[in-house]
Amino acid sequence: MFGETDGDRSTRAVYVISVAAELAGVHPQTLRIYERRGLVGPARTGGGSRRYSDQDIALLRRIQELTSDGHNLEGVRRILQLETENQLLREELARLQQQYRRDLVPFNQPAAPWQRGTGK
Repeated sequence: MFGETDGDRSTRAVYVISVAAELAGVHPQTLRIYERRGLVGPARTGGGSRRYSDQDIALLRRIQELTSDGHNLEGVRRILQLETENQLLREELARLQQQYRRDLVPFNQPAAPWQRGTGK
């Protein structure tokens, strides 16, 4: 759509459960189980129908990948939680590094001529 960013499209919940399940390569009942276990939280329409976004589909694919690797749903939940925490820590580190560089620059600059001592 016009005037939308990629972020807008990725978070807009548009897929019904059958389409989301097909896109994720799982049965619709599996999506209901994932929701009950707190692994995914699709948006709901006024009538209560589930709607999945592109971000939800990516998450469902990640869950499917982890379960295919042999992780049980509790393990998947913990892995997803740790991945989220890791991402938040990376963002905080980047913010702190930027702040450090910004705050350190004034100390690395040579003193202006009028600030230098006259030797007296």
